[in-house]
Amino acid sequence: MRLRPYIAGFLLIPLMLNGALAGAQSPSQKDASKSPVNISLYDRTRVDSWQWFAAPPQSETYGYAESLLRVGIAQSLKRIDWQLELAQPSVVGLPANAVSSNAAQGQMGLGGTYYSSNGNNRYAAAAFLKQGFLRYRAGEDRSIRIGRFEFFDGQETKPKDAALAWLQSNRISQRLVGNFGFSTAQRSFDGLDTHWGKGTWDVTGMAGRVDQGVFNMNGNPELNVDVQYLALTHYQFRQHLLWRTFALGYHDGRTGVTKTDNRALTARKADHQNIRIATCGGDLLATMPAGPGALDLLAWGVLQNGHWGALDQHSRAGALEAGYQVKKAVTSPWVRGGYFYGSGDTNPKDNRNETFFQVLPTPWIYAHFPFYNLMNNRDGFVQVIDHPTKQLEIRSDLHWLSLASNTDLWYLSGGAFDNKVFGYVGRPSNGHTTLATVFDVTSSWQATKSVTMNFYYGHANGESTVATIYPTDHNAQFGYAEIVYRWGEPQRSGR
Repeated sequence: MRLRPYIAGFLLIPLMLNGALAGAQSPSQKDASKSPVNISLYDRTRVDSWQWFAAPPQSETYGYAESLLRVGIAQSLKRIDWQLELAQPSVVGLPANAVSSNAAQGQMGLGGTYYSSNGNNRYAAAAFLKQGFLRYRAGEDRSIRIGRFEFFDGQETKPKDAALAWLQSNRISQRLVGNFGFSTAQRSFDGLDTHWGKGTWDVTGMAGRVDQGVFNMNGNPELNVDVQYLALTHYQFRQHLLWRTFALGYHDGRTGVTKTDNRALTARKADHQNIRIATCGGDLLATMPAGPGALDLLAWGVLQNGHWGALDQHSRAGALEAGYQVKKAVTSPWVRGGYFYGSGDTNPKDNRNETFFQVLPTPWIYAHFPFYNLMNNRDGFVQVIDHPTKQLEIRSDLHWLSLASNTDLWYLSGGAFDNKVFGYVGRPSNGHTTLATVFDVTSSWQATKSVTMNFYYGHANGESTVATIYPTDHNAQFGYAEIVYRWGEPQRSGR
């Protein structure tokens, strides 16, 4: 498939910035007494290529480009630090015909989602306040922050063990709350958070209102959506074991927006009651020496109760994973596997909603090919991670996906991002459970200290659920090439 010439120019932006700033010195590298203010710059430019499941006469094969520029200024004093950060997201060359007139087929890939979310424009851009907060520190591990900021559940601490840190960031963090970092406009929260730590213990609390963004380029307005979070985290066995227990409250007061679930459309349109859901759970991470390498174990689980509008909410989800990394090999190959279960609703006509609600996650972390999420989902997978060189990481995953309930929907996307649409999309299962088999490869190359180049390719072989909606061709492909440029050292978002 051919992409337009301007896309190549997009990929040159970070390299041009690298050259322009090569002789400059970031404020963080200077004497702090002379220049205590830190300026940071982040630029991510990506070219996406899609072949969605076929839905003629619409076009399911297309490409577009996206860019995110974040410029921040921050200062850290003895007890006080502050940060201001502006974001300027852009998407160019979006497909105008990647939204099917068949409601079941819907938006065919993220190109169609961006197009619909920005007033049916093929070119969209905006600028807004991404972060702006003031933080008071009562000690190294004690702080309170107020303002606009990003928040990541499960990432309250920074493990010293490298394997534990990778698992925390890639297999625990942002399952329920995150900044939707893969999207162009991303997500922030207006509110406050606090950390209180002592030795191997950490207590984190957060209360905030969700900001617009993600697929909508204007990330400045607030949504009528609130979250509250409290977590207790503890290290044991010289930081080779980490456990967390947490509670998360979610309230969606957008009563004029039709909810996405498996009820009939008339019932959903008549439901104008708020969503109020409590999620309680915990997780455990452990690494231990074993022969020439190390074994790792992961467990994560939640229960949910509350009200899904007019319905009672009762749902659950859990994950079990294990892996082995060869430490004494030159490239340290790491083989992992696991299974995830997110409950689905078994009766669309009763007064209960049993679908696991993923809240406000970063879904890309757990679904690199973004045609599914963790709701009404069974996901068995194996993955291999290797480092051919110190600067290059390659990861390959194989997923076997199915629906937990054949009376529920096939769910996509990652939560509220606009006051006009619900944020999650559902497509009929038509009585089927098998969804797809997905094979993908992800690579990340640290080209220079400031420039990282990322590449991805994924292929989905759609099974019976997909085939009933897209009978012409139920296979799909997705790939992207991405350049990330960083200059300066911004404040830590979490603490």
